[in-house]
Amino acid sequence: MATTLKASEFKARCLQLMDDVAATGESIIITKHNRPVAALVPVLEPAAQSPFGWHRGQVEICGDIITPLGTDDWEVLE
Repeated sequence: MATTLKASEFKARCLQLMDDVAATGESIIITKHNRPVAALVPVLEPAAQSPFGWHRGQVEICGDIITPLGTDDWEVLE
């Protein structure tokens, strides 16, 4: 459940309240004349994405990528 706070109280304690919301994850509803006007909510960090699929549709596989190359297929500088 979110805590309710008057706008004047929020103004006086804004920085501390932001730290509290970040630490606890609990939202604060800010009111003006007993009506809700804003909400202070924690920012949720996005989950780390897997690198698989990042280049989907951008890379084209040409030929066999499974079978190993023979030694004759390599050019070696001597």
